[in-house]
Amino acid sequence: MLKGKVAVVTGSTSGIGLAYARAFAKEGANIVLNGLGDAAAIEKERAAIESDFGVKCLYSPANMLKPDEIADMVKLGETELGSCDILVNNAGIQHVAPIEEFPIDTWNTIIAINLSAAFFAMRAAIPGMKARKWGRIINTASAHALVASPFKSAYVSAKHGIAGLTKTAALETAEFGITVNAICPGYVWTPLVEKQIPDTAKARGMTEEQVKKDVLLAAQPTKEFVTVEEVAALAVFLASDNARSITGSLQVIDGGWTAA
Repeated sequence: MLKGKVAVVTGSTSGIGLAYARAFAKEGANIVLNGLGDAAAIEKERAAIESDFGVKCLYSPANMLKPDEIADMVKLGETELGSCDILVNNAGIQHVAPIEEFPIDTWNTIIAINLSAAFFAMRAAIPGMKARKWGRIINTASAHALVASPFKSAYVSAKHGIAGLTKTAALETAEFGITVNAICPGYVWTPLVEKQIPDTAKARGMTEEQVKKDVLLAAQPTKEFVTVEEVAALAVFLASDNARSITGSLQVIDGGWTAA
């Protein structure tokens, strides 16, 4: 479906981002990975994408706090692989604290990584997409782009910002064969979430199953985690020609969280 296309995916060395990268590669796209982690582990994932799917896969260590490095990441796809056809803004961090106790530096970092980095990547990628008259921009938002939770002021603000940025970019690029959409997952089962469960169970005096259903999944009526494969499959559809008329949308995949 995506043979010959190039996908640049931020925050793609693990979790949802890695699932995106592998799903695009399975459809024939060449990949630029980006993210943090152990160098050997990143190289293992990069090499696995090439060997599993017969595509080219590069790694960019671009720091999402640095606009110049973000632009260089997009340029890497264009110069080494020929283009940046699909841009997925997925990098993100979280911090939980009351507003009056929220560290100012942490606020600034979350806004920079979760929101501003997406703007800088889009700013770098859109000229090439306009020139080629084809492009797909997919922003990982969250159910928190639509609703709020206490103690997550920076994250919720950034994700609401991603919703607005997505809509604005969609309007600006609508006549150039470019679509811009956001995916809004609820709680997704990732290694990061899985690692939190034993400590949470111990701290709350609950079983791990109770933590899953009564703490993490309290807001999701299905009481089931969204899987990274489900999120990635939605991204592949949004990148396909079948989704050419879907732009400026917030695609919810949250087990019913925002239905209430």
